[in-house]
Amino acid sequence: MAKECSNSSCSKESCEGCPSRQPQSFKEEMNQFSNIKHVIGIVSGKGGVGKSFVTASLANQMAKQGYKVGILDADITGPSIPRMYGLKGPAQAEERGIYPMVSQNGIEVMSVNLLLPREDEPVIWRGPILANMVKQFWTDVIWGELDYLFVDMPPGTGDVPLTVFQSLPVDGIVIVSSPQDLVKMIVRKAYKMAQMMKIPVLGVLENYSYVVCPDCGKEMRIFGESHIDEIAEGLGLKVLGKMPINPAYAEAADQGAFHTVDNPYVEDAVRTMPR
Repeated sequence: MAKECSNSSCSKESCEGCPSRQPQSFKEEMNQFSNIKHVIGIVSGKGGVGKSFVTASLANQMAKQGYKVGILDADITGPSIPRMYGLKGPAQAEERGIYPMVSQNGIEVMSVNLLLPREDEPVIWRGPILANMVKQFWTDVIWGELDYLFVDMPPGTGDVPLTVFQSLPVDGIVIVSSPQDLVKMIVRKAYKMAQMMKIPVLGVLENYSYVVCPDCGKEMRIFGESHIDEIAEGLGLKVLGKMPINPAYAEAADQGAFHTVDNPYVEDAVRTMPR
């Protein structure tokens, strides 16, 4: 229940200090045994553009620089981060909370796949339950001391992204796109949602930009020419990189060895991270 205003002349419509006029905060309290300095969301307006790949690449680069890093896998129905790092549950839990699992390069990871009896068990939940699970990854997980927590978002602008933006203290987001014709709509959707939620956009990373021929070294743009520069300019955003298709990265992810990946194409994105 809202508190009564102490201003005797309050008319609610004119009293700026009236509690009934203050916007309600949906921010959740961090687990008391966690101390996270920066929360960065990795988002896209559609699926299949490589958000998990970008999330893990950024996490690897920041860990390489000596920062303490975690990944919150918010893609509850399509989690892939644990598999990329070769992590299998169950995650350890006690009265104080749940402990994330740690990759071979020191990145803390929490995902629904680390709580399920088997990693191939489907998660058939409705939106509110999915959103509540994301909140629990913030309130119930003992992250400890982290410089950066990267949140791997599900595609679109539904319940889970909304919950992350409202419930977590997100410092900024990176939008992931691809060179296909849909890119303008993809970027605009993510950008407009961030604007509505008053979340800073750090910039745009384009994935699948080209593939390098192993024989002649020629760059082949199999998904078409990129339009990300003009799209980003129209929105006042930075282009943080254009990443080629690299079979070696895909193989590392399939083998659970993504901790070995050093992706130089996200270096500009790393430099935009809040310090």
